[in-house]
Order: sequence, then structure tokens, then C-alpha cells
Amino acid sequence: MVSGAPAEETDRVLRTLVEQSPAAPDGAVVYCAEIDGFRYQLTRTSCALHSVTLSPREREIARMVAKGLPDKAIAAVLEISRYTVSTHLRRMYAKAGVATRAAMVAKIMAGGFGK
Repeated sequence: MVSGAPAEETDRVLRTLVEQSPAAPDGAVVYCAEIDGFRYQLTRTSCALHSVTLSPREREIARMVAKGLPDKAIAAVLEISRYTVSTHLRRMYAKAGVATRAAMVAKIMAGGFGK
């Protein structure tokens, strides 16, 4: 946030900065500021940089989650512990930037995961 500014004002300022530099290449610093001893940088990135790749085991677990299977059933089918299933799911949530099974399945259905 711009120091002392409401969120709407910060959003407006950031959008203006991005619009003023449409030809900036990926990774280019669009804006840099130091506020209250912290350095902030706004960099341009393409959406393609945010594609997520799942491991074969994660894809297998994702398919089972999409079918509605609980962790215990997934663990039994794959012959691994429930804790291992939970670990895979946490990593998948982190990769996808989601917090729930439903959000993860929605992202998969929307094509948000790479292969």
C-alpha cells in the first residue's frame, strides 16, 4: 500500500503505473519505493509464469480428489499413509495458490495446472 493511503487509492496508483509501461518486458521493474524502511518493487510478469506443474503422484491424487475421495480412501488405494496424502495436498495447494480441495479442483478444471 502507498503509505497512509486506502486500498482503493493504492490499487489505482498501481494500475496507473502498469498501464504507463505496457511495453516493459517480463521481470522489468515498473515501480520501486522505500516506505517505512521496507523496499517494495512492482515488476511485470506474464500469466504464463504462473502455470503450475504437478508431479505424476500429485496428478494421481488430484484425480482422486476430483472424484470426491477423502484422504483416507486415497491413502488406501495408493497404499500410502493419510499424512503423505495430506503432505501432497498441502504442496499442491501452495503450488496453485489455493486453500481448499474445491478451489484446487476448480483450478484443475479451468486448466490452471500444467502437466
